[in-house]
Amino acid sequence: MPEPQSKFSVRRCLTFATGLLECLCFAGAVFGWAALVFVLKEDRYFSFLCVNGTGVNGTQTLDCSAQDEQFSLIFTIASFMNNFLTLPNGFLFDRFGTTVTRLYGIFLYTMGTLMVAFSSSALAYLLFPALSFLAVGGILLLMTNMQVGNLFGSRRSTIITLYNGAFDSSSALFLIVKLLHEIGVSLRAAFLFLSACSVIHILRTFFLLPRNLIPYPLPDRYTYGVSCGKSVTASAEVAANGEALPAAEETPLTNNAPVKQEKTFRECLLSRFFLWHLLWLSVMQLRHYLFIGTLNPMLQRLTGGQPSLVSQYTNAFAITQLCGVLCAPWNGLIMDRHKGKPRAAGETEQEADLRATVLSLFLTALQCVLFSLCASTPYLPLQYLTFILQVLNRSFLYGGNAAFISVAFPSCHFGKLYGLVMVLSAVFSLLQYPCFALVKGPLGGDPLYVNVGLTLLSVLAFMHPVFVYMHCRNLASERAKSKASS
Repeated sequence: MPEPQSKFSVRRCLTFATGLLECLCFAGAVFGWAALVFVLKEDRYFSFLCVNGTGVNGTQTLDCSAQDEQFSLIFTIASFMNNFLTLPNGFLFDRFGTTVTRLYGIFLYTMGTLMVAFSSSALAYLLFPALSFLAVGGILLLMTNMQVGNLFGSRRSTIITLYNGAFDSSSALFLIVKLLHEIGVSLRAAFLFLSACSVIHILRTFFLLPRNLIPYPLPDRYTYGVSCGKSVTASAEVAANGEALPAAEETPLTNNAPVKQEKTFRECLLSRFFLWHLLWLSVMQLRHYLFIGTLNPMLQRLTGGQPSLVSQYTNAFAITQLCGVLCAPWNGLIMDRHKGKPRAAGETEQEADLRATVLSLFLTALQCVLFSLCASTPYLPLQYLTFILQVLNRSFLYGGNAAFISVAFPSCHFGKLYGLVMVLSAVFSLLQYPCFALVKGPLGGDPLYVNVGLTLLSVLAFMHPVFVYMHCRNLASERAKSKASS
């Protein structure tokens, strides 16, 4: 006998709330790297790379550019692995489901926290695998949580973007580590506590998430997780393209359900939607990664190396990251605003969803250009505005990325397409390290020309919403012609 509907609602609300806390407190911690770098410098990680130099007035100064470059390399590799391994992880998710994927992600995340906990100035190179493990484990937590949006139907895009906003806000976790370090809590104690929190992730995996995938649209009387009594499980459906779709955890058996013709993975991959979306994500992600990876040396340059000012602006940056969870739902509401409204004659729900993404894609590109312009201006107080625009744009970017893929392509390919677009954008984001080397070397520490170049590159992101708009307009025009001819 199926569970009462009220129990469905309580379980779904618990799944949503605990998933939000998981993303908010853990998943994207690696992107708070600037705050952790401050702690690592105080603990003398890579301090042997600092050398005595001569200033412009003949004064002796300590040149730590090689140390900064090492920290930048750690973040570059971690952010690359965060995206690059999303493709095999997407295949893993689509093939083996939620439980297997989450256990793998929790293992990686726990290994990363333990490596940071047992690192030291003498074992500083442990940071290379540690940050990569934290990044990959965190993105797996996010990926398995985004499907929770399928439980909430008309608010699906809002939930997906909210989780991505929480992922962005979790970068403030390293700010908490920094503040605790300032009052005497060691780096080891903080990361051992984070390791122990993996028990919570494991319990949530078994009690509040499905074994396989949450389908969309959601079947009637769908439930999941640990239940009392017998469950009615549907056999796996087979799509028209020959791929097996995961069965719902508990659904009524239906023999006469229509089979929808879905695009194959290859057709999705070669579509213009995918190519323009990849460009849209890649150029903006490169801008964000370079900004985060070079924030500490940028603040050192703008403050004249005053530790108190660097700490003040680092804290301000980390605090603004908390606002990501507040910014992201606005993007989802923009995309879901048409829900419940009557559609045009002949317009499908997917076409309406696609049309609703145009404004979101355009606003995200506009935010990135404004953020890049502020980041390119060497005026210290303006960086407060830069931090606000950065977190706003970042929350729109990743939430919009996941929501667009869920709208424009079949749900059975979500994990693979999400993984592939993250992998290809990660390859593009490797340009951040040559950019950093160019600033440190030939440009003598002045990033102006690199920032101008990245701002111009960001303008290319506007081509994606223009293409989606033209596609939707062409569909509307074809419907009008068809109606007139009939």
